[in-house]
Amino acid sequence: QVQLVESGGGLVQAGGSLRLSCAASGSIFSLNTMGWYRQAPGKQRELVATRNSGGGTNYADSVKGRFTISRDNAKNTVFLQMNSLKPEDTAVYFCNLLQRYTPYWGQGTQVTVSS
Repeated sequence: QVQLVESGGGLVQAGGSLRLSCAASGSIFSLNTMGWYRQAPGKQRELVATRNSGGGTNYADSVKGRFTISRDNAKNTVFLQMNSLKPEDTAVYFCNLLQRYTPYWGQGTQVTVSS
């Protein structure tokens, strides 16, 4: 059993910054990928950024240069630093852990960017 607990969402003006955190607990294997997805109202859930346990990263084109994903492997925690936020970044952000082909999801945290 794996639990993911997110924190750090909120309301920010366009151009501002937020930092999301996600702590994983339970049966965590050393080889995994942790990341963030988001879902805006009326839209499908989409990848934002992922980082595997070896340090490899993957970013959506829409956030490259603005968002940075990092991890603390010892604490099974992943972070998403979001800078230069835009109104179109408004969504519920979900933490994800993928290990042994099984995905796990957090409950989601709301990020709202006002114009």
